Amino acid sequence: MTNAVLDTAARGRTGKRYRLDKPELLAPAGNLEKLRIAVHYGADAVYIGGQKYGLRSNADNFSIDEMREGVEFAARYGAKVFVATNIYAHQEDLEGVADYLRQLESVGIAAIIAADPYIVETALREAPGLEVHLSTQQSTMNWQAVKFWKEEGLPRVVLARETSMEEIREIKKHVDIEIEAFIHGAMCSSVSGRCVLSNHFTDRDSNRGGCCQSCRWKYDLHEGGLAVANADEHQFTMGSKDLCMIRHIPDLIEAGVDSFKIEGRMKSIHYVASVVNAYRQAIDAYMADPESYALKQEWIDEIGKAANRPLNTGFFYSKPGAGEHIYEPEEKPAPYDFAAIVQEYDEASGIAVVQQRSPFKPGMEVEFIGPGGRAFTQRIDEMTDEEGNPLTVARHPMQRIRLRTDQPVRTWDLMRKRLL
Repeated sequence: MTNAVLDTAARGRTGKRYRLDKPELLAPAGNLEKLRIAVHYGADAVYIGGQKYGLRSNADNFSIDEMREGVEFAARYGAKVFVATNIYAHQEDLEGVADYLRQLESVGIAAIIAADPYIVETALREAPGLEVHLSTQQSTMNWQAVKFWKEEGLPRVVLARETSMEEIREIKKHVDIEIEAFIHGAMCSSVSGRCVLSNHFTDRDSNRGGCCQSCRWKYDLHEGGLAVANADEHQFTMGSKDLCMIRHIPDLIEAGVDSFKIEGRMKSIHYVASVVNAYRQAIDAYMADPESYALKQEWIDEIGKAANRPLNTGFFYSKPGAGEHIYEPEEKPAPYDFAAIVQEYDEASGIAVVQQRSPFKPGMEVEFIGPGGRAFTQRIDEMTDEEGNPLTVARHPMQRIRLRTDQPVRTWDLMRKRLL
C-alpha cells in the first residue's frame, strides 16, 4: 500500500487503544430485530451484513437505511456496529466498492470486516473514518502475519478459528494490536471457510456468500464401491461440533483476546439473546473480581437452552480429532422453544402484552428471561387478544397476546416454552 494510504489510515485511528480495557462481546445480527436483541442483552458491538460483499447471502442483511437505524439504536446503549465485507472478490464484484464503503462511513458504521486486500486498501483510502478489521477468512495464525497487517494500517485482526490459545499468547507478546477470536458457534469442517464442497455440489461459492452447508448433509456409506448393507440406517454427516468457551473465560482474557466473537447471523433471536446473556454475565463477573471468579452453572444452562449442536472447545487446547465431528444423528435438541417477545407491561395490573412467535396456550409452563440473568418460570393462566377476547391457544404468528405474569417483565424480555 502507498504511504498516502497508510497516513490516511493512521489519522483515522487517532487515539485507538490496541488493548481494550475490557474484552468486547461481539454478537451476530442477521437483521434489525436481532441487532436490537443482541445489544439489549449485553453485546458491546454487533456485526451485520450489507446487501453486497458479505459471506451470508441467505441472511436478511441490511439496507443502508436499516444500517443507519441500527447504528442509532446501538449508540443509545454505547454499542458499535460492524459490517462484514468479507468476500474474496471476483472482477465483477469490484464495481462500486468505494461508493459502498463511503456510504457505510456516512451512516456511522464503526468498522468493516474484510479479507480481500483490494477492499482493505480501498477502505483505508476512501473511507478513513471506518476501521478495517481483518476477517478470519485470511486464516491468520502467526504473529508475523499479524504484524504485517498492523503495518498495513489495521487496528484489529480476527484470527483463524484454527488458532490455539498458545498461539494467541505468542501473537499478543510480539504485536500490540487488538485480537478478535470466535468463542462460540458453528465451526467449519474446512479451514476458516475455505471449503469448496458447496461449489462442487451446487455451484454456490462459499467464499462469495453462497455456502450450502454440504458438510451437514446426510451421505450414504460405501465400501469398495458398494453400498453398505442397510445404508439408510448408516447415513452420516461430516459437520463439526459447535464451539463453546463459556467454561474458559479466564483463559481467553488472560491470553489477551480483546474481542469475544459469537458466530451466527442466521440464528434466531432466542439463540442470540441466550448466548449473549450468558457470556455477558461471565465476562462481567471475571472483570469485577478475577481472584474470586467462579463459573456458574446457570450460565452453562442458559446456553444449553438455545439451539446448539454438541459443543467442544475447537482448536484452543488441541487439534480436534474424529470425536469432535458429528457423523450420526445429533443429540436431542434444546428443551426450550422461543414462544413470544414482551412488547408492553403494565405494573398496576401485572398484565404483559407479548408478540407470539410460536404457539402456546393456558396451562403451559413458560420461562421469561431478560438481560443480566433475570428469569422466572410460571404457568400461563388466562390469556386474551388485544380486544379482551379469551383465547384457548395463541396460534397466529406475530399476534399480540395479553396475559398476566407472576413477576414484572420488561420490553424485549423473551418468553420460551418447555418442550415435552
